[in-house]
Amino acid sequence: MASVNRALGLVLLSLAALLSVMAAQAESIEIRQFDNPVTEQRYQSLTASLRCPKCQNQAIDDSDSPIAGDMRDRVYLLLQDGRSDREVLDFMVERFGDYVLYNPRLEGRTMLLWGLPAGLLLVGGLFMILLVRSRRKASVKALSDEERARLDALTKREKIS
Repeated sequence: MASVNRALGLVLLSLAALLSVMAAQAESIEIRQFDNPVTEQRYQSLTASLRCPKCQNQAIDDSDSPIAGDMRDRVYLLLQDGRSDREVLDFMVERFGDYVLYNPRLEGRTMLLWGLPAGLLLVGGLFMILLVRSRRKASVKALSDEERARLDALTKREKIS
């Protein structure tokens, strides 16, 4: 009888824990009302393309941090206010910096970021071309008369042995 009571207690405790977890997850679900599906799609796209400043490599639509929630609220309000995607992104960059963009904009200060990979590929390719050409020239060089005579003498000595 005691084992039945203990098992029943464990089941009730497990159910209580499960209900508390489900209640905590239900609190984090945000419901937004949109006038049309285009605005809703824009909202989804913008929140997926903005990085959470706290979570570092997580989009604000996936993050549970309070700052990501505030950013989602702001995106929603700006879209309801009739702002364009560019204006929303500009607002977020002005407020949080370029870090919130997964794809930094092509500007004067980000030229190195965008150009460095292409520049390294070009320099590496040029280096490889020069290396192959220099090795070809070195291997194609003809032997002098002295070198030819020495080579013949060495090969004759090997044949005799």
